[in-house]
Amino acid sequence: MTPADLAELLRGTAAKVLDERGLDVSVLPETLTVERPRNPEHGDYATNVAMQVAKKVGTNPRELAGWLAEALTAAEGIDSADIAGPGFLNIRLAADAQGAIVAKILDEGAAFGSGHTLDGKKINLEFVSANPTGPIHLGGTRWAAVGDALGRILSTQGAAVTREYYFNDHGAQIDRFSRSLIAAAKGEPAPEDGYAGAYIADIAAQVQSQRPDVLELPAGEQQEVFRAIGVDLMFAHIKRTLHEFGVDFDVYFHENSLFESGAVEKAVGTLKDSGNLFQEDGAWWLKSTDFGDDKDRVVIKSDGNAAYIAGDIAYFQDKRSRGFDLCIYMLGADHHGYIGRLKAAAAAFGDDPDTVEVLIGQMVNLVRDGVAVKMSKRAGTVITLDDLVEAIGVDAARYALIRSSVDSSIDIDLELWTSTGNENPVYYVQYAHARLSAIARNAAELGITVADPDFALLASEQEGDLIRTLGEYPRVVTSAANLREPHRIARYLEELAGAYHRFYGACRVLPQGDEEVGPLHVSRLALCDASRRVLANGLALLGVSAPEQM
Repeated sequence: MTPADLAELLRGTAAKVLDERGLDVSVLPETLTVERPRNPEHGDYATNVAMQVAKKVGTNPRELAGWLAEALTAAEGIDSADIAGPGFLNIRLAADAQGAIVAKILDEGAAFGSGHTLDGKKINLEFVSANPTGPIHLGGTRWAAVGDALGRILSTQGAAVTREYYFNDHGAQIDRFSRSLIAAAKGEPAPEDGYAGAYIADIAAQVQSQRPDVLELPAGEQQEVFRAIGVDLMFAHIKRTLHEFGVDFDVYFHENSLFESGAVEKAVGTLKDSGNLFQEDGAWWLKSTDFGDDKDRVVIKSDGNAAYIAGDIAYFQDKRSRGFDLCIYMLGADHHGYIGRLKAAAAAFGDDPDTVEVLIGQMVNLVRDGVAVKMSKRAGTVITLDDLVEAIGVDAARYALIRSSVDSSIDIDLELWTSTGNENPVYYVQYAHARLSAIARNAAELGITVADPDFALLASEQEGDLIRTLGEYPRVVTSAANLREPHRIARYLEELAGAYHRFYGACRVLPQGDEEVGPLHVSRLALCDASRRVLANGLALLGVSAPEQM
């Protein structure tokens, strides 16, 4: 019996109890909450349903809890149900009912944890979208890890997810990039507002290799050659780096295409016609305060050029025209203003602002020996994705970036994340999977298979704790999807690894010496197989490997 099964049983029981006493059944929530108590001595699961509905039906919470306890105790799979405090209900499952969780995991395999809460939802998930003017820095690296994991998690709940990279190839930053390449090619210092670092010299040299005559061209043509070839080379590096990090995109959308196709002009025209743009001081402004933004936004500047938001508006319209129900933007810590402006733009088009969702990620710092690492070997000014992977590897980098809420800044301690001990979270989780894989190999060598396990035998405290922890996985995945919080998966995996390590220390799985293989060995092996499967499923959602040996 999974927590979801118990919640369904509890609701059915509560409905029957209320109906038999002539009380209003409609007050029951659609899904009742069952949680694991902090103190295992209080039971396997607890619910506050009696306290939720007692007042609504005109009865006392403890009295209602008593009726529920009596009815539940008679139900199949329930060992006991006891009243606590003002009306909490503590429930213990029968061992064989708990064991059904193990059977479910073994039956569903890689699909265990999947759900249907987002069935039919078409989601555009835009993340990273770093300017093609330099390698991806730590902030972008965080979004690469978190965004990729979020896409995987949303997909488990039935959503059709398109991973999209917004390629910023229009605007002043591209001009500064090309001028920086020209300066490097000429052996001159970088422009004051330009880009520095060894990668600039490398790209400039590659441009010259492809076009040996580039410095002999007129200034305008020279700039265009360095821009076109340089941006392609830089973006090829970004794509390659992301791919090696386990992150690939379905769509690379070019900002410049919005201007070349007339999409920006069309979007601006639509807003003018609707009266949601007004002219002041020679510029056109979006009436974004009418739609909840903190200030009105310039869309067309007084010199006639489009402001940055003009592209954002046209880009949103393009996403909606492609049939996306939800557009998720994952942006850096300095982009808080985008929340109001993007929602206001949606509303100005007569669209639902809730089709826009903006996630803001906080800063990432690299720490060595307690001191922040500030300089990159290649980029010169910032730490990059390549630097992080070189320092701690892909698995540790992804896990370290995902395991904390994006609302908080994080320090990545190089010594911690390269250590091979339990204090290193990714090692702790992966080691549990490797240990389970070793048990599976040893069982195969002994010819032991999981056939007709008797889950009623899994009655020890450590076995029960491990089974109940496994049963929480689908709920954790659903919460991670609905709340857009992949870190919940990582924290759960650490909890599961802890429950398994405690089980391993207390419960011998395989026979020793001349000991005969018995039903308990088979049942514990089934529990181990289920644990290995859930660890592998969770690590896959994070894009982290599940090693069989360490």
